[in-house]
Amino acid sequence: STRRTHCQLKGITSILRGLVTACDFEAGQRLLRDDNFAEYAKFFRQMFEIGRRHKIMNPEKMRTEYGKLIYLLQDAVSPSVHPHLAFSCKGEIETVYKFLEARNGTALLSDKLIETATEEILAERKSRAKISAEIKRKERAVENLKIKYRSSTLSSEDIHLCLYSICDNNSFLNSNRVPIDKIISFLKTYFQPDNVEEGYSLSIVSGQDGARLSHSHERQFYFALQSLTLWRDIVDDMFRLWHMAEDDLLSETVTYSLQDTGQGMQRVQQSPRTYRAMQQILVRVQSKVSQWIGSSVIHLGDHNVPNALSFIDKYTQVPRILGPIVACLENLERICEEDDGIKTMVDTGYGGIDKLRKDILHDFFKSAFDGSGADNFYDAGSCIDGRLTSAWNWCSQLPSKPFYSVFKLTGFIGFDGEFK
Repeated sequence: STRRTHCQLKGITSILRGLVTACDFEAGQRLLRDDNFAEYAKFFRQMFEIGRRHKIMNPEKMRTEYGKLIYLLQDAVSPSVHPHLAFSCKGEIETVYKFLEARNGTALLSDKLIETATEEILAERKSRAKISAEIKRKERAVENLKIKYRSSTLSSEDIHLCLYSICDNNSFLNSNRVPIDKIISFLKTYFQPDNVEEGYSLSIVSGQDGARLSHSHERQFYFALQSLTLWRDIVDDMFRLWHMAEDDLLSETVTYSLQDTGQGMQRVQQSPRTYRAMQQILVRVQSKVSQWIGSSVIHLGDHNVPNALSFIDKYTQVPRILGPIVACLENLERICEEDDGIKTMVDTGYGGIDKLRKDILHDFFKSAFDGSGADNFYDAGSCIDGRLTSAWNWCSQLPSKPFYSVFKLTGFIGFDGEFK
């Protein structure tokens, strides 16, 4: 409606004036007087691009602000508001490749030293001497690349910036994908699909203990393994997915509609690029397994996952779910070594460290992949989105689990906050 467009335009222009005024008071006064926003179009695109890029590189930051920013830009590029602004607030995300391409430096990306120059140095029980040696090797590789590829259009500082930006990507993968790899390793170590240990069957029956699926031990093993493998591939491809999600969200042709999805009014918007990318990832994961267990339905642009922003937000939570679980399992030995009282409690109350670890994993693999967590059977179940819903449901029930006190002793704070 006209009234809604007026409110959107008023809110957007107020923010734009605030940005200019915060940087240059006199320019802000001129903008307030002349209302010539197109004069600062490049400045606005640059400011918004920096915010968007910062969020993509640091998913744990700007958790509420990013959503507001995207909704602002959605309205700014909409057919009803864009003509009144007379310019576009949407700019292309700056990438290392684009940066180097503009400076004739893409050959840097093919150099064999780039892997050494951009690797993340992890402690992982290494000696101090070995860590120091790896750091020096990395620094030498960086210096060699800077000397080799610097030119009149590409400075040493530019090369340094690009190399450490790529290193940030490796750091993201280590911090977000490694918990998934470790959970998969725990699954394969403690359970076998063709051997059911007494008391540790993963089989579930619909209607029992909140489960909405019925699986034998073998099918549940593979269902959990396939779900974790899918999450790993999604996280591994997160930056590409995020780029496509923003293209869908800020599309001038496919706009959103406000709908009541049962969780309040949501911006429901079709996301063809993100959906196509998800299908490609799903097909890739399915090709790795002999048979696919469960549904292949991808909810995107409906009442379950209204838009690509909701999609991205869901899958950036995977490390937040698995990270605390891995931290608890890996710190059991440490807390027992540091405190004899805790060791006695674990031995007498839980049957020892190994049994406690297996009990936690058994409960997780059985109950976090049982199709539970939604209001009805259609929204939960075995669909691509429903698998993550079930895992979140398990997280919400952790305080009622018999091993919750052990989580607290290992430093657990919460699934939605910092954890050690």
